[in-house]
Amino acid sequence: MMNIAVFVSGGGTNLQALIDAERRGEIKNGKITLVLASNENAYALERAKKAGIETAVVNKKNYPSKEEYDKAVLDVLDGKSIDLIVLAGFLTILGEDLIKQYRNRIINIHPSLIPLFCGDGFYGKRVHTAVLESGVKVTGATTHFVNEITDGGAIILQKAVPVEEGDNEDILQYRVMRQAEWEILPKAVSLFCEGRIKIVGNKTEII
Repeated sequence: MMNIAVFVSGGGTNLQALIDAERRGEIKNGKITLVLASNENAYALERAKKAGIETAVVNKKNYPSKEEYDKAVLDVLDGKSIDLIVLAGFLTILGEDLIKQYRNRIINIHPSLIPLFCGDGFYGKRVHTAVLESGVKVTGATTHFVNEITDGGAIILQKAVPVEEGDNEDILQYRVMRQAEWEILPKAVSLFCEGRIKIVGNKTEII
């Protein structure tokens, strides 16, 4: 059974999707054993506590550099035998030290079809604002491994979602979460824990 740490910054809707999927037996060979938040006010911490999951807070404001923040996060993870880190609405960019130590063991969910509307500055509602301003008719979500390039790691799963007339950022954000993020994130986590993801260069093959 693989131990999963979920990193969060806000309300924790993707965390809840993971918790619910685990309860339904949909995350095979994996168990969420830690939820780490980038701030103490993240409601995701309450979701974790209700589910009986250990929590920790490493506030970015307390660390002047990525290196120091990485070290603090790694100190929390030390001794917990974490096999997989899942970034579920985690708004802090990880540094090279943490990425190197957990190479190909960090999965992120991004609210667009990468390589569109991604990279530095594209997070949260900013993504959906850009989507609406562009006039595209289809958006979606992507699960991918994390490397040193923002949203640049190997793609695992994607799902498309329509952009509809009358959408605003809130409506589109919820549709993308409900129809794509909450579905493909637990699937990607399960595939990893089952050992069914093969990385070839910067691409993945589902075994």
